[in-house]
Amino acid sequence: MTDNITAGSPASDASLPGDGYVGDPAVRAEWDNRYADRQQLWSGQPNGALVAEVAGLTPGRVLDVGCGEGADAVWLARGGWDVTALEVSGVALERAAGHARDAGVAVRWVHAALTEAALPSASFDLVSAQYPALLRTPDAAAERVLLTAVAPGGVLLLVHHAGMDTQQAHDGGFDPADYVWPSMVAALLTDDWKVEVNEQRPRVAPDGGAGAHHTDDLVLRARRLR
Repeated sequence: MTDNITAGSPASDASLPGDGYVGDPAVRAEWDNRYADRQQLWSGQPNGALVAEVAGLTPGRVLDVGCGEGADAVWLARGGWDVTALEVSGVALERAAGHARDAGVAVRWVHAALTEAALPSASFDLVSAQYPALLRTPDAAAERVLLTAVAPGGVLLLVHHAGMDTQQAHDGGFDPADYVWPSMVAALLTDDWKVEVNEQRPRVAPDGGAGAHHTDDLVLRARRLR
């Protein structure tokens, strides 16, 4: 499965893909600047919804979409998962790789946008996207990549901040119409899928880090039957 991915390198290696980034340079620059503005952007702890939903799953091959500074990827690897972690920001990936080395775990790092990463289809036992900033396109490209990556019997776990999808566009440049939300992914599910969770719930938020003010999650967990 992930042996086909050549853009990433194990956390035990000193190097990262660097200029091998695949995707929109403007998006990479935006996120690099956001990460470079702080020594640490996120809490450093795994996301609460991920911890809750993965409990009881047998570790296998997992794709961590938008891995950021690597807290989820490291936590999953420690739990016995074979982790491939994808991120557009090279700054974030450098930090994530350092955290993985410190933890003594191996992770495959992919420096690419989700829709440009050429991920092997039907190959991951778990596809986890925690609060992803996935740009919406007329052909639902990001949503379809998420679904296509899941192996038969595997699980898609998509978690987002409740209420953001109904906000008004504002001067800061955020327009919810530009992004993919769980309801859009749920709308594409066919009889090949079983929805196991589709709800809003109180967020179990790690202390500190950007986004800590959000109080509720939208959680979509769906299992691919075939």
